[in-house]
Amino acid sequence: MNYLPFKLFLAVLFFFLSFIANAQNETSKDSISNQLNEIVINQDKKTFTNSNGNIKVDVANSVYNTIPNPVDLLAKLPTIQISPDREKISIVGKGNPLIYIDNQKAEMNDLNALAVADIKTIEIIQNPSSKYEAEGRAVILITRKLSRKDSFRTEISEVASFKKNYNNYLGFNSSFKKNKLEWKVNFNYNRLNPWENHSIDYQIPEASIESNYDVSATTKRNKYVFGGGLFYKINDEDYFSVNVSGRLQSDTFDINTFTYNKNQNEVNNVFTFSENSSSKNFVNSFLNYSKKIKSINTVLFTGFQYSNFNQNLSSLVENNFNETEFELSQNRDQKFNVDVFSGRIDLEKKFKNEMNLEYGGLYLMANSKSDTDIFDFEKGENTGFNYDFKESNSAVYTQFSGKIKKVDFSVGLRLENTKAKGKFKSDFLPSIDKNYTNFFPKAQFTFPIDSTKSINVNYAKSIIRPNYSSLSQIATYINPYFIYGSNINLNPTFTDEISTAFQYHDKSVKITFYRNRNPVYGDFVFNDQTNVLTFTELNFDKETGFNIDFTLPFTYKFWTTTNSLIFIKNKIEDDTALYNSSKPYLYYYSNNTFKLPKDFTFAFSFWGMTKQKEGVFERRANFIFDMSLAKSFGKNWNCTLNYNDVFKNTIYAEKFTVSGISSKSRYLVDANEISIAIRYTFGKIKESEFKEKNIDENESRIR
Repeated sequence: MNYLPFKLFLAVLFFFLSFIANAQNETSKDSISNQLNEIVINQDKKTFTNSNGNIKVDVANSVYNTIPNPVDLLAKLPTIQISPDREKISIVGKGNPLIYIDNQKAEMNDLNALAVADIKTIEIIQNPSSKYEAEGRAVILITRKLSRKDSFRTEISEVASFKKNYNNYLGFNSSFKKNKLEWKVNFNYNRLNPWENHSIDYQIPEASIESNYDVSATTKRNKYVFGGGLFYKINDEDYFSVNVSGRLQSDTFDINTFTYNKNQNEVNNVFTFSENSSSKNFVNSFLNYSKKIKSINTVLFTGFQYSNFNQNLSSLVENNFNETEFELSQNRDQKFNVDVFSGRIDLEKKFKNEMNLEYGGLYLMANSKSDTDIFDFEKGENTGFNYDFKESNSAVYTQFSGKIKKVDFSVGLRLENTKAKGKFKSDFLPSIDKNYTNFFPKAQFTFPIDSTKSINVNYAKSIIRPNYSSLSQIATYINPYFIYGSNINLNPTFTDEISTAFQYHDKSVKITFYRNRNPVYGDFVFNDQTNVLTFTELNFDKETGFNIDFTLPFTYKFWTTTNSLIFIKNKIEDDTALYNSSKPYLYYYSNNTFKLPKDFTFAFSFWGMTKQKEGVFERRANFIFDMSLAKSFGKNWNCTLNYNDVFKNTIYAEKFTVSGISSKSRYLVDANEISIAIRYTFGKIKESEFKEKNIDENESRIR
């Protein structure tokens, strides 16, 4: 084993701890008299808490608060999986979850526009109520910090990350609270150099084609993340809030692809080189107002939100066939823009007998435009596509919860209507026109056995709609024979799920059965006129699954561990795909934290999956190991070293046969990393205090 990275890890740790200790010593003498005038009571908080399989993570008071971005933070939490392209989030056994930030529905762009220093807790909710949108079987709820005392607080952070290339994260986060008014602002500048590698080996027997390619890219990325918000407490019951956040990102990257292609007796070895520039800009703003109507003891909430996502991608592609010379192939200019407006109203009435009635409505409207302009140098032709898409969602819901004798219950019903229209400007190309209405019932009952044990039963129906970007016409050119595309004809996926859980103290076991109709997975479309294969997405026939989930936290003196074991039996079927076999597999996760003397905290975690056979798809086993060491210096300084993917094992591989085409793919993720995070905090906190409430808004499926 190569011990050089670990030695570097320890050497850099010693250097930075010594540096910060000296800085702390220089200021400690002046602050002794002030420190003697106050008494600080410290209480250790659990990083992980568990209730019926719902896991809550205390980010603010753990080593997780120095992770440079929220997506990497989520990747370290139990059951959460990040796709290789970092564009999708899934939960093991649950699929794609809803994401909420302070009860505001969010997407990947919102996460990328969020500062980790601003996160208080993250909760993985396995059985969300009808108040949440019907889209998704689980919810990731991110709660941001709100001050309870008059204060001024500013954090400055610097993270140096060493992967294949050097990456740097510089952050500024500040908040001010005076009486009823609080404002927050954050700004982050990230200079990144991500690397990625992907390969596919595929066969098309009907056309006598065998082909494989290996593609790699290194990106130079400038990323600006900013946000600002105001929270005004009108009185003890009412409040008003406004917030604006965004992300500006520019990329330049060269893609190198080596391709072998055999078409009957013709063999070609092709080197494809493309120069690419891309911009992805996202802005999100919302306005919220909450008021308690005392005459009917009802809390009224109303929220409005506007989001915009804009993406431009320009590519100049050239090919070299059989080691001859490079020839220009295509000049591709692609643009995608989506605007989303949403508004909602929620009412909550509490009765004296511990019953609670919630009801409300939502309206969402989205408009997207996708423009593609491709010039083919070989043919001397220009091809253009202009696609417009509009969607509106209307929903009403009611949720009734409370306790009858000793039984806690929650029953709800949600009604959602979706209208979607998509049309190319050319009348010769297909269009879509959909209008569908669905009911989504949910019910949950908790039966206590005694003060330490309980049984929970849950039923839910949910929906997963295609993301707006997947309905666009933006495509990625890989080589003369292969393109990554999209499918405007995707239909939503409907899920029925029933589960039961047994809770004993903070440990739980949960059994779940679910059935998906129209699940979305990868598909191939082959054009026998151009011999070009397009990888896209398709609605498969059905998917069924059975899970047994164990959540086992444990604490002994200075050691705290949280463990998750999920036994999964999943079967995916489709008439166009070759069905192989479906066998159980295991997901495992363990997080271990050690509170050491002199304010040191050491943590290591690992997760993995055994080999997965899910009917159509077969995926390799994997094992990921991370560790970190943190040290606090007084109230102001904090230093954390992270060593991620220690064994360089973040490799995704799968094989399947669909539409008569078989493939084996392999995706290497640049996850092996040593990072050094330094955070300096300054400010002033007064003694006044008042109660605060969460806010609630809604957003869309922007990606």
